[in-house]
Amino acid sequence: MPHDQATWQLWIDRPGALVSPFLFGHFAEHLGRCIYEGLWVGPESPIPNQDGLRTDVLAALRDLPVPVLRWPGGCFADDYHWEDGIGPRERRPRRTNLWWYGEEPNHFGTDEFLALCRAIGAEPYICLNVGSGSPTEARNWLEYCNGSGQTHYARLRAQHGHPEPYGVRYWGVGNENWGCGGHFTPEEYAAAYRRFATYLKPFTRTTRSRIELIACGHTTPDWNQRFLAALGVERNPRLLDLIDHLSIHRYFRGPHDRDFTAADYYWLLASTLQLETDLRRTRDVLSYDGGQKRLGIVVDEWGTWYDQARAENGLEQVNTMQDAVVAAGTLNLFVRWADWVTMANLAQTVNVLQCVVQTAGPAMWLTPTYHAVHLLAAHRGQRVLPADLETPELTVSGPAGTSARLPLVDGAASRSADGRTLVLTLVNRHLEEAIECRISLRGEGRIDGGLHQQLTADDVRAANSAADPERVRPTRAPFPAAGTTVAVTLPPHSVTALQLTLVSP
Repeated sequence: MPHDQATWQLWIDRPGALVSPFLFGHFAEHLGRCIYEGLWVGPESPIPNQDGLRTDVLAALRDLPVPVLRWPGGCFADDYHWEDGIGPRERRPRRTNLWWYGEEPNHFGTDEFLALCRAIGAEPYICLNVGSGSPTEARNWLEYCNGSGQTHYARLRAQHGHPEPYGVRYWGVGNENWGCGGHFTPEEYAAAYRRFATYLKPFTRTTRSRIELIACGHTTPDWNQRFLAALGVERNPRLLDLIDHLSIHRYFRGPHDRDFTAADYYWLLASTLQLETDLRRTRDVLSYDGGQKRLGIVVDEWGTWYDQARAENGLEQVNTMQDAVVAAGTLNLFVRWADWVTMANLAQTVNVLQCVVQTAGPAMWLTPTYHAVHLLAAHRGQRVLPADLETPELTVSGPAGTSARLPLVDGAASRSADGRTLVLTLVNRHLEEAIECRISLRGEGRIDGGLHQQLTADDVRAANSAADPERVRPTRAPFPAAGTTVAVTLPPHSVTALQLTLVSP
């Protein structure tokens, strides 16, 4: 097939899984300038703020939007003791940030995080300390957030100005416990998880808020299988009540100083395809070992991680049009896997790794990744459509003589509950060539115009900055095409979103 054509058939009468808003979630860790300077400047700052939270960043995250936010880590979570971060800020202890250098002032803690979530409309997701913490510490944190009545931690929360329970639903039982979270074996982590969950899950009965627990999984072939076996769910199916989701992480590594080559670009994109293999392996384990209960897959850290992002510089890296192409392709994947993926959180929200917002003093700007996420978020609340995409491919070369086949066009399709709107998102990964995609409907209905939005740049290395905050931004125009077959041109290294009106034939 020539590089200038792809075909996409959509079965519009066969809507599938609901696309959860949580597939478009985010992650904020006490790392570099994500929390301090990025989200939190303090109430005394000359930078406009709402009780210490930057108002420009709040507005950007509300508009994105951010449906769920994971905090406080990351590796930081398994050395974080939550009571350091409550009460009068001037009395909070300073601690060593064990993993990310420097000191942690604890000015941004539980109440500030939950104020942030409320300000941007995000569901909070708290990651508990398993590595250096205890079930007692985790249970007390849950009571502080969700407890009611006259218990010690409910009264303490009220003394800090929050008499009503927060009702935090999502709790991660540790982070990367196979690594920085304690170097557990799967069997050791299963024993720890069982202890923690035993003292957390009863809060579903004793408070008015339901909680869901997320266990730490891995992408290596046998970790998840060994964890579930050691958890004992096969011997005692009731133990499945202790777990709701299993998490995996996937970063896409590569060189990046804005002088990356075409070969670097294509190999990075080929490496993103590994995530679908991760999902398939995790699904297969959960299908076999999960019994009658459907456990969800949470991809609670994902994104690009370039050589320039190091602990010494707070894991900061330049965010270019390349990152937008990666983000759109990954979110397309999550949409297609909406029947299994229950949450996914991009790493990280502000200034760190593949962030959506960057700041420099009083300046703030949106990254190309922000615009890609905003376009793809149109799938939220819709039903996935089965589709057959035929696309040209490219053979790309990697290190040590490796190679891979890279599909050049990637897409996801969904339909609204009322059946009147189709959302189609397409990525052209080719660096230099435009590709025409011919879209055909199968089933009852035809297209009657809609909205065309597109994100691209004259150079895949283009980035936004304080000096040029809108160099990479999407265009928006009517899409006048009609019928059961339409065509759209996909520029090189671009993201295209179509919101199409569907009418009866």
